[in-house]
Amino acid sequence: MSALGLAMVEAVPSAALRPYVTRLTAYRERHGAPVTRAEPAMPGAVLILAFGTPMEVDGQRLTAFAGGLGDRFTVTRTAGPTEGVQVFLTPFGARRLHGLPMRHLTNRVLPAGELLGSWAETLVERLAATPSWRERLALADRLLLARLRQGPEVGPEVPWAWARLLESGGRVRAPELAAALGWSHRHLVARFQDQVGLPPKTAARVIRFGRAARLLRSGAAPALVAAECGFYDQAHLNREFRALGGVTPGQISPRPRGGRAAS
Repeated sequence: MSALGLAMVEAVPSAALRPYVTRLTAYRERHGAPVTRAEPAMPGAVLILAFGTPMEVDGQRLTAFAGGLGDRFTVTRTAGPTEGVQVFLTPFGARRLHGLPMRHLTNRVLPAGELLGSWAETLVERLAATPSWRERLALADRLLLARLRQGPEVGPEVPWAWARLLESGGRVRAPELAAALGWSHRHLVARFQDQVGLPPKTAARVIRFGRAARLLRSGAAPALVAAECGFYDQAHLNREFRALGGVTPGQISPRPRGGRAAS
C-alpha cells in the first residue's frame, strides 16, 4: 500500500439486504500523519469490519466495531494504515443483526466481537484474505444477509413511523405518529427506544440535521436551509450543527467560486 489518502468502492446492497443495509463500502486508508475527524450523528447505525491499525473512537482503540444511533458527533483518529468494509445499517437492520434493544447502543461504540461473537471475527478474517474489493463487498453482502435472517423479527409499526419521519425530513411530530398508530405517546417512545435507540423527537432531530447538511452541500444558503428544515432561526441551525456534527453550517456549505482566497 503506497498511495496516501482514502480510497473507497461502494456497492448497492442486494435486494434482499436493502431493508436492513443502506450502503456497503470497501475502503483503504493511509496518511502521512494522524487524521482526526468529527463523525456526525446520522439516522442509521454503522458496522466497521476492518483490519490493520486500530482506530481511536471516542478514546477507545478499535479495529472492527459497531455503533448505534446517537444524538452527538463522534471523534475518530486514524493513525496508521487500515482497510476493510463499512456497513451502514438501518435501525431495524442493526436491531436484527445484534439481537438486542437498540437503546443499549445509543451513543455507544463497541468491539464487533463483543456484539457479534465469533461470526464477526470470522468475517473479518475472510475479508482480509479476499484481495478483490468487489469480492469483499459480495462476501459481506452474503454473510450479512444470512446472519440477519436469523435475527429477531420486528413488527411493521415502528418501521412505518420511521419511514414517515424520513419522508418528512424529521418534521412529523411524535403525537401525530402515535395517533396514526393508535398508540399512547409513552408506548411509541418505548418501542422507538427498543428498535431505533432514540425517542421519536430525538430521531426527528437527527433526521432534520441530515437533511439540512445535504441542502448545504448542494449550495443552499444557511438562512434558507434553516427555514426549509424547520429550525427556529439560523442560530438554532448553528447550535444543532455544533452538537450533532461538530461543525458549523459554514464549514459544510460549498466555497464560492471565482473569489480571491482570504489571507
